[in-house]
Amino acid sequence: MGKIKKILISQQTPKNMAPYAALSEKYGVSVDFRPFYLVEPLSSREFRTQRINILDYTAVVFSSRHAIDAFFALCEELRIKVPETMKYFCTTDIVAMYLQKHIVYRKRKIFFGDGTPASVLAQIGTRHAGEKFLLTSSDTSGGSIVRLFEEKGLDFKNAMLVKTVSQDLKDVDLAAYDLVVLYNPADVKSLRENFPDFQPGGTRFGSYGRSIVKAMEEAGLETAFRGPSPEAPSAAKAIELYLEQNN
Repeated sequence: MGKIKKILISQQTPKNMAPYAALSEKYGVSVDFRPFYLVEPLSSREFRTQRINILDYTAVVFSSRHAIDAFFALCEELRIKVPETMKYFCTTDIVAMYLQKHIVYRKRKIFFGDGTPASVLAQIGTRHAGEKFLLTSSDTSGGSIVRLFEEKGLDFKNAMLVKTVSQDLKDVDLAAYDLVVLYNPADVKSLRENFPDFQPGGTRFGSYGRSIVKAMEEAGLETAFRGPSPEAPSAAKAIELYLEQNN
């Protein structure tokens, strides 16, 4: 395969473009950004079909800021007053800090992990194992943490709060890119919906995110590189390491 010249990243253009500008300057590549999907909250009507009463639960598990917004919007729409005793378990400190948008952070019981489902279970431990947990998820997430909760025998219900909506990518010439970086199973879903007959050919794919690897394998997309890793804590660094070895 030839050198990488054009890169497409399935994300919104970041506020900090410096790492990508450095890549362009060092390796002579052009980097484009285009989100493959949007995340939308479920309507109260859609949520009701799951037959879930939020007040039956004593703890909520969040893995994204989208889910937090959707949860509190639903509570407001359904006129549910979330008790101050509610416990919140988040996958990362960034997700946990986002709770400040909706609640008085210092007055609540909030716990967070390091980004992995196992780290959330570690926060629960034996001390909080008696809670009734509401796991919040999207239509493309939640599988791994659900399995862990089942294995631990915890009392929980999985609630879908947000859904992914594929964007129209018909104006994108996918074959013109030498490297496409995908982040989420919804990216793969959108790619297949927009380009049902697409064959990789000379286009290589990179994955950045733990949840997407299986989706790419099932779609028959080989990964040129996978991140994050200790050596590549950011997508820009993962791309740089790949270019270093292959350009």
